[in-house]
Amino acid sequence: MYMIERQQQILQFVRQHKVVKLVTLTKEFNVSMETIRRDVQQLMQDKKIEKFYGGVKYIEPVEGLIDQRLHTQITEKIAIAKACASLVQDGECIFIDSGTTTYQMTPFLKEKEKLTVVTNSLPVAFDLIGSTIEVILIGGKVRHSEKSVTSNEFLFRFEHLNINKAFICASGVSIEKGISDFSLEEAITRKQIISISQTVYVATDSSKFNKDVAIQVCPVKDIDGIITDDALPKTTIQHFADNGIPIKVVNADED
Repeated sequence: MYMIERQQQILQFVRQHKVVKLVTLTKEFNVSMETIRRDVQQLMQDKKIEKFYGGVKYIEPVEGLIDQRLHTQITEKIAIAKACASLVQDGECIFIDSGTTTYQMTPFLKEKEKLTVVTNSLPVAFDLIGSTIEVILIGGKVRHSEKSVTSNEFLFRFEHLNINKAFICASGVSIEKGISDFSLEEAITRKQIISISQTVYVATDSSKFNKDVAIQVCPVKDIDGIITDDALPKTTIQHFADNGIPIKVVNADED
């Protein structure tokens, strides 16, 4: 197993268990204490975990500015976005969410014909200006930190839209609590989009799984599938499949 792959799996193990002893990690991953200490040191430098005497604990992320997250796990996000775009057919009306993963869809859509994109993402709208794609920007309040527009029913009537496919982002994904986000306003917009869309996909990297953040967007039964990267453990994939939620895993190393 490559070092980066092992560190990702260690991070997912610590995130799942919250607090873990170092000796437990050596047994779980069948490596020496010296190797675990090196891996832990790297994860600490990345501010993913915090060390205490004899063990480590997971650091729960807080919502950050979109510009700060745009270049994190970029390879995985591009691979997920490309897979999402491959699901889009000519002539469809789709929704693209305001997250950093769905933002990466825009280059893969520009050759589509007679496509309409509904979005609350200002960067998505700006990227599609000058293309042949029809762009509908939802009305509401501009959220500066995310460069997004959060809906206001007085200004924008969602029931007039006929969305074939919606591509939604998430800050947390779990069977128990469903899809969750840090922002109430973003959650409300996503709820409205999900309620009127024929098919709903969640596009999110593997780090968001088995965690719940502040606001529930919807239970997992309300979505039709999840697209994520191949760092997600097979046990998690099977757990979601057993609950009727198919997960499409993409290889971030492939072109």
